[in-house]
Amino acid sequence: MGWTKLVFAQNDSAGPGISLVACGFKQKVKIQSFCLALAARASRAETSELKMRKLFVVALLLTLSACAFAQQDYVARYDVYTGYSYLASPDVNLSQRGFNTQLGFNATRWLALGVDYSIQFGKGTLVARDLKPAYANELNQLVAAGAAGQLAPFGFPAAYFAGYKLYAPFDATTQTYTAGPQLNYRHFKKITLFVHPSIGAIHENIAISSHNDPFVGNIVIPALLAEQPVAGALGITSPVLKTLRPNDTTYFYGVGGGWDYNATKHFHLRADIEFVHVFLYSNLLANSRNSVRLSVGPTFSFGKNVTR
Repeated sequence: MGWTKLVFAQNDSAGPGISLVACGFKQKVKIQSFCLALAARASRAETSELKMRKLFVVALLLTLSACAFAQQDYVARYDVYTGYSYLASPDVNLSQRGFNTQLGFNATRWLALGVDYSIQFGKGTLVARDLKPAYANELNQLVAAGAAGQLAPFGFPAAYFAGYKLYAPFDATTQTYTAGPQLNYRHFKKITLFVHPSIGAIHENIAISSHNDPFVGNIVIPALLAEQPVAGALGITSPVLKTLRPNDTTYFYGVGGGWDYNATKHFHLRADIEFVHVFLYSNLLANSRNSVRLSVGPTFSFGKNVTR
């Protein structure tokens, strides 16, 4: 591989330099003093640029902090909100979409009083396990009777129930009514955070359908309504349902919160989410249900400035 050594020498004609001796031949590599000066200048420039970058980042953070944490100088006395709402009740496989509106009165900068109304439309499905045990057993017995061939006189041979799953879809219209306080946090200029209890009344109408399933349309629904001749043949004496369009009204409770993005003094964009517990159709369903409502839309504020 050969050998290599560095020899530091004085060259009178060329000034200070470094000579490289390798494998018996000499090659002079000269480093001029101006190269050292140039490197020092570049180092100083890099240091200055780094300082400027740090100062820029610090200034940017200070500016953003000033904008974010500045107090809101105007809080209107009244708020009107209207927007899109989505209501989900996973326990009954129900998803609904609709409309939500809120009217608010800012008693102070941190306390508001208001009312809330929403209406949603959607579809869900009921299965036997969603009903009270007595009704669920009745439906399961119908399917078992069919699988045993006992419903052949009604046009449903045992083969019809091979792998059969019984369910009934329904359309639902749900309305909610709420009134109460709301706590607002206004320590950000562009964002208002809020939290509120969700306690109110709920009214729901449903319409049960057979979804083109002959067994549901010709056997299950007549059995639930105790209609003849199906009820008599199956020994059913009392109806589970009085109508295929039942409705119910009850209370719900929970908590909600969200934020307003303050685009201007009088125009805001709101996002509100609520988690509530409700027990609709308690005479029919086995369990209560948990629901989530998400609402998004514009808010308009007006009235004199609330200073305290």
